[in-house]
Amino acid sequence: MVDVTCEVEIARPLAEVAAYTTDPDNAPEWYDNIRSVEWRTSPPVQVGSVFAFVARFLGRTLAYDYEVVELEPNTHLVMRTAEGPFPMETTYRWTPTEGGTRMVLRNRGEPSGFSRLAAPLMAPAMRRANRKDLAKLKSILEARGS
Repeated sequence: MVDVTCEVEIARPLAEVAAYTTDPDNAPEWYDNIRSVEWRTSPPVQVGSVFAFVARFLGRTLAYDYEVVELEPNTHLVMRTAEGPFPMETTYRWTPTEGGTRMVLRNRGEPSGFSRLAAPLMAPAMRRANRKDLAKLKSILEARGS
């Protein structure tokens, strides 16, 4: 099992951070590894929404559908994919802070097949990627608030 949690504080209101990160159309802007996103269901984001992602991770191109399985506006979002070599669950949590918003990003999954062999490398690589993505998210949103 791979389970990686990272967090960042963003000097922007919680509703703004949650709205931006909940919208899958924004994912390629702040996630370095995500190349494209396509809606499989109609907007807006809600429980049952499905998005097709194309990503590049550890030198491989991955295509997978994420389904929103939990959504509590301005509190948390949980998406899951059951397909591919690395079924994954991604959780976003937002909490207000004195300076803005704390966002927690958690990815967990159970690699199978060839990915199982690479599992020991995945957690550190995911942690680095998530920290980089959250730093980019912080930069984007704080620049918009200026």
